[in-house]
Amino acid sequence: MPGSDDAPTVYPTLLYDDAKAAVRLLTEGLGFREVAVFEGEDGRVVHAELAQGNGMVMLGSKGTGSEFDRAVGAGGPSGVYVVVDDPDAHHRQAVEHGVEILMPPTDQDYGARDYMARDHEGNVWSFGTYAPAPR
Repeated sequence: MPGSDDAPTVYPTLLYDDAKAAVRLLTEGLGFREVAVFEGEDGRVVHAELAQGNGMVMLGSKGTGSEFDRAVGAGGPSGVYVVVDDPDAHHRQAVEHGVEILMPPTDQDYGARDYMARDHEGNVWSFGTYAPAPR
């Protein structure tokens, strides 16, 4: 059964003009852990897997000609929400690495604390304590 070993069953997947820069920003600036990075003969990232907590995001380079690349096309920026234990410490790390902050750590009406950042290609990343659970 999918997810029976507590592995995530949903993986946001993003394409970047400069996927190598995205891997650097997400690992160094936003605390993701590199799980796998596969490059093509031209040196571009074909597929990468980055982990944060028990979740993961997959990413790759635009313009590879793959089915996914053609399906996504020139789609606009995406938004991804990531649960972290300490949004303030996470925010400090992002600021230290020059990440563009859209909203500083803020207490929300629904009881969470989170902040929002934008990566170098316009995707919006939110990091906070809100952890919805499937029913």
